[in-house]
Amino acid sequence: MEEFQLIAIFLFILFLLLGTGVWVGLALLGVAFVGMELFTSRPAGDTMITTIWSASSSWTLTALPMFIWMGEILFRTRLSEDMFKGLSPFMARLPGGLLHTNIVGCTVFAAVSGSSAATLTTVGKMSVPELRKRNYPEHMVIGTLAGAATLGLMIPPSLTLIVYGVTINESISKLFMAGILPGLVLALMFMGYAAIHARLSDSYNPTPEPPMSFGEKLWNARFLIPVLLLITAVIGSMYTGIATATEASAIGVIGSLVLAAAQGSLSWRTFTESLMGATRTSAMIALILAGAAFLSLSMGFTGLPRALAEWIAHLELSRFELLMALLVFYIVIGCFLDGISSVVLTMAVVEPMVRAAGIDLIWFGIFIVVVVEMAQITPPIGFNLFVLQGMTRHEMSYISKAALPMFAIMVLMVFVLIAAPDLATWLPENMRTGPAG
Repeated sequence: MEEFQLIAIFLFILFLLLGTGVWVGLALLGVAFVGMELFTSRPAGDTMITTIWSASSSWTLTALPMFIWMGEILFRTRLSEDMFKGLSPFMARLPGGLLHTNIVGCTVFAAVSGSSAATLTTVGKMSVPELRKRNYPEHMVIGTLAGAATLGLMIPPSLTLIVYGVTINESISKLFMAGILPGLVLALMFMGYAAIHARLSDSYNPTPEPPMSFGEKLWNARFLIPVLLLITAVIGSMYTGIATATEASAIGVIGSLVLAAAQGSLSWRTFTESLMGATRTSAMIALILAGAAFLSLSMGFTGLPRALAEWIAHLELSRFELLMALLVFYIVIGCFLDGISSVVLTMAVVEPMVRAAGIDLIWFGIFIVVVVEMAQITPPIGFNLFVLQGMTRHEMSYISKAALPMFAIMVLMVFVLIAAPDLATWLPENMRTGPAG
């Protein structure tokens, strides 16, 4: 079929460019430019300039650098130390003990970060030495951290959900709300696994924590108050309709600056480092989005997405069969590309299929994020695995094996989402509509 020849040509050019070390964004622009020149009569240069400007001037996209900056500021505070002090007294008596601080700590930081890597680094730099000191099983320390850190992609403010929303023109606020319940359910599934493993494993023998009265636990919980207030301000302002996602991102930046100043962590150096870190990350993602926008337009002119959607329709796949095919597809592509690149690269083709199948695009965004989370812990390009290797000095094979149960839990989460779609759709359907923009 002609469309498969086009796909083969596009993929060949893409992997040729990526193999030479070209940035992902530039590789996407290159593929789109060649596609426009070879298969359409449109002027490729003029079209590329117009498309890049349109993709870069999106007001919705303003939330992206702001949330990245918020995470960068908090990354440079004592937040991880405070979270460990506040959480450990409550986690110590649960089956699995302080392993749960990895999971709950990542869940909490995910709600103010939006980045899996930032979540992993911030929580891991405090919890790994503490858990090792208390003789917790090394593979469980690494596994729970690798899995729980991926919650940074789902629990708002998720950078992946912002990119997905901009790509398919969906409400960022509704996507954020859709990620809350599935993110909490996935965190509970991780905690359930840690508790069951602790009950069944003979090698589980950590150093017991000293007993602490309920009053002492409450006193330690004061360390959690600032970050919980920040989470409430950011997410609560969106849910109640007081602020859009873009306005909530500004609230988050102001709140994180106040939190850093209150902790004594805010200096001119940390301020400039956080600003430059956010600028570099935002520029990288913006270039990928610009390349993806031009590639989507190029593929649209060739008629490839429409032809593929019609071909899929002729196969008469059920919704479940289509979702299973996409699950396998994204797991495979996630072995070679990061999550944001996977989303923007494939949406031009996948979106028409999903729409034709009658699948809710808000729900599908959460489905995509769960599958993209798996890519963070799958070799050879699982980014969380590289971060953990640098942090723990273990072999990649050891870290991959430790993360494997978390990968299985994420696969199970996909089926939970399919069986109970209201997990992702209930909050967005019941949230108040905020002001435009």
